[in-house]
Amino acid sequence: MQQVFNRYITYLDVERNASPYTVRNYTADLLGSKNIRGFFTFLKEKGVKSLDEVDRAVLRDYLAYLMEQGVAKASIARKLSAIRSFCRYLLREGMISSSPITITSSPKLDKRLPSFLSIAEMERLLKAPDLSTPVGQRDRALMELLYAAGIRVSELANLDTGQVNLNTNEIRVWGKGSKERVALMGEPAAEALSAYLSQGRPKLMGKKSGSALFVNRYGKRLTERSVQKMLQKYAILAGIDKRIYPHLLRHTFATHLLDGGADLRVVQELLGHANLSSTQIYIHVSQSQARKVYLSAHPLAQEKDDELKE
Repeated sequence: MQQVFNRYITYLDVERNASPYTVRNYTADLLGSKNIRGFFTFLKEKGVKSLDEVDRAVLRDYLAYLMEQGVAKASIARKLSAIRSFCRYLLREGMISSSPITITSSPKLDKRLPSFLSIAEMERLLKAPDLSTPVGQRDRALMELLYAAGIRVSELANLDTGQVNLNTNEIRVWGKGSKERVALMGEPAAEALSAYLSQGRPKLMGKKSGSALFVNRYGKRLTERSVQKMLQKYAILAGIDKRIYPHLLRHTFATHLLDGGADLRVVQELLGHANLSSTQIYIHVSQSQARKVYLSAHPLAQEKDDELKE
């Protein structure tokens, strides 16, 4: 089983070109974590010695175990996705004759709207870094870029200096599935990035050479984990009483664009979403914005509002 799993991970990495994030999650889902048994561990405890013995009854038992452990529906759905992907690989390699999970449905997920920062909160966060230091210049440019371009933290961490064009305010981004797209940034982000490239980055790099856009104090590429910790630090400095994480800035980017009247298809393109349904979750304009649109668009609402003012 371990040898088959190792070959599957190699297949994900090399042939499917899955992101490190996907590989890491699928590995945890199949092998398990400290608190929750993975699918393979569960099979071993059930006495299942062959992959051909995995049927719908085994899968139902595993789902029941996850629910008993209080695992969230979204996590259960992801674990089923990992098992489904693994079974497709086994079918492809001829190791099983049919997949038991093709007729096993994922639990229905509760629809949750993504969190986002208000414009005022976003402004406070961007002003938190100390621009008199190279690290502060880097952090300001990094947060400006996350918010201005709406890119994923994995895309940001993998950026090289050659992917940035300050003449056109564009960034070439390699997204999921190695799909390339052009992300845009406004003048504030471009100015912060220009200052970092001309002042902050050379000081952080010292005598080292490298192509990474965002580097740490030792001139090495900044990790996703470091970006996460950095955002949490600035959230505290900015007095923002919310859980701040890199993807929250992507949510904020999309929400503010739609609140400003941007077309949904344009936002989809900028986010790099393959399906429009992924972008539609951001259609939750604030009540104040919804009121403005309503009062400006509905003639009777305008008249009523004018009467109230009189």
